[in-house]
Amino acid sequence: MQVRSWSVWLGAIVLISGWQPGGVWGQKRSARPEIIAHRGASHDAPENTLASVNLAWERNAPSVEIDVYLSRDKQVVVYHDKTTKRIGGRDRAVKDQTLDELRQLDVGSWKSPEFKGEQIPTLDDVLETVPAGSHLFIEIKAGVEIVPHIAEMLKEWRPARRRAVVIAFSFDVATSMKRVMPGIPVYWLVSFEQSKQDGRWQPDVESVIRKTKEAGLDGINTNVTPLMTRELVARVHAEGLAYYVWTVNDPGDARFLRDIGIDGITTDRPAWLRQQMRQNGIKSGS
Repeated sequence: MQVRSWSVWLGAIVLISGWQPGGVWGQKRSARPEIIAHRGASHDAPENTLASVNLAWERNAPSVEIDVYLSRDKQVVVYHDKTTKRIGGRDRAVKDQTLDELRQLDVGSWKSPEFKGEQIPTLDDVLETVPAGSHLFIEIKAGVEIVPHIAEMLKEWRPARRRAVVIAFSFDVATSMKRVMPGIPVYWLVSFEQSKQDGRWQPDVESVIRKTKEAGLDGINTNVTPLMTRELVARVHAEGLAYYVWTVNDPGDARFLRDIGIDGITTDRPAWLRQQMRQNGIKSGS
């Protein structure tokens, strides 16, 4: 990796001096990775529903991640896929349906009969559930057109600066969100993929770090790949950026990520993973 030699040198400085860059809330980074419930406690309850979100809070998840789209009538709704076919049974784009139409869908029965009648919530619905001291990671699946609507809601939600985090794969969406809500952490979601032709990883790690830093974003949130080393994490931290990962359901992987200094781990099984990590001598939390 291109950053390896420089990062080894940096890692030595970090270990010798004990210096740590500040976290996204201006605090020192914890030695324990933050555990984020992916779409709520989605292993046991239907994803992106109030049932899943509340189950995660009940099981003491420090943070919950949800996905949001903009409906046809400009409501911020909590849903992952572009269409409602997989979960709701209606093969139609979320953006082409009104909130009332989306509310008609049963998005719980696919998981289990006990969740029959579960509805698609709005972002406002989920904001009302967030406990004191917890964080809500809002993944924006739509384009920049949704940014003003989310910003308006977060400005009205008094705990936003302490509890809200925004993540997005779209660099334009991430930077737009940061411009209108500079006090809220925004992480750029990046998927690293290895070329079958020449074995190179794309996008280039250095370019990702540079763009994130130059845009004033607070960190990156990536998939887990062989690129991930203690040196790479130290390289990201040296720029004052946080490094989060998704989606991890294996305790061995979680142990490795904790050991190399990752700031947060997104998982479908937050309570179970935390328990497994403790059994392996790992402390995890917020």
